[in-house]
Amino acid sequence: MSFGQGGPFDGPGGSSSSTPDWGALAEESEAQTRRKRRLWIGGGALAALAVAGIVTAAVMTSGGSKGGKPTAAPTASDEAAVPDDKPSFPDVSVPPPPNPRDYISDPKKDKAPLTPATLFPQKSMVVGEHSYPRTKTATTKDCTAGAQGPLVSSLSHNGCRQLLRATYSKGGVAVTIGVAVFDSPAKAAKVMNENKANLMPLPGGGVPSDFCQGTKCRMATNATGRYAYFTIAGYLNGKDVTGTETKAQQIARDGGAYAFSQITQRGKDQAAKAAEQQLKDAQKKAGQS
Repeated sequence: MSFGQGGPFDGPGGSSSSTPDWGALAEESEAQTRRKRRLWIGGGALAALAVAGIVTAAVMTSGGSKGGKPTAAPTASDEAAVPDDKPSFPDVSVPPPPNPRDYISDPKKDKAPLTPATLFPQKSMVVGEHSYPRTKTATTKDCTAGAQGPLVSSLSHNGCRQLLRATYSKGGVAVTIGVAVFDSPAKAAKVMNENKANLMPLPGGGVPSDFCQGTKCRMATNATGRYAYFTIAGYLNGKDVTGTETKAQQIARDGGAYAFSQITQRGKDQAAKAAEQQLKDAQKKAGQS
């Protein structure tokens, strides 16, 4: 083995060989690769944080109030807490409706005006298919002035307060209706049971002054509440009423039915007015509570 001049080559700091150190090169390459990976991971994390910050800022900006403060979105519990705006009404307790009969039986309740115009307001008496024009009306506090025979004492002894009369006529016959007012149903019933229906006829408006005077006429009496009512019916020409004729009998029957309906209607009208007032009072009381 021979060497060149100066012997083996000695570089600075040590000896060198002409053959590369492949192991060292491999380690250096691996070290560089690890450094690049760390840089990429760190940069990716920073980018992710930046994106998250942008999204957060966008959410806070879109949900913020005019003052710039973020406002939380409503939750399910907040939506359920919305008040029910359906209207509510107070309970109104209304007493039972008044009984119309009470108003024609009790003078303390029977306070509506009582005149021929209120008791006999229609120009004609209509009962079913029959209609009879009214010819005359009258009223008196002296009940005996509108009666004759035994009815005079009966009205007086039982304390009659007022007597109202009305006459209706058609087809040659007429009927006078009389309604007497008492302080109690018992007094009215007593007059009815005495069966002294001698009512004084009321002429006028085509009914002659001698109507049912000195001739036989049909008479009847009845009572409802504190009212007793009477009828006297006959022919305008002075003909006697017999048991077989029908015209005077029909107008007498219709007169009694009409008197009853008018007295009953008086009770109904007053009861309806009282019920209306009760409802108003109940509504007012409910509004104050």
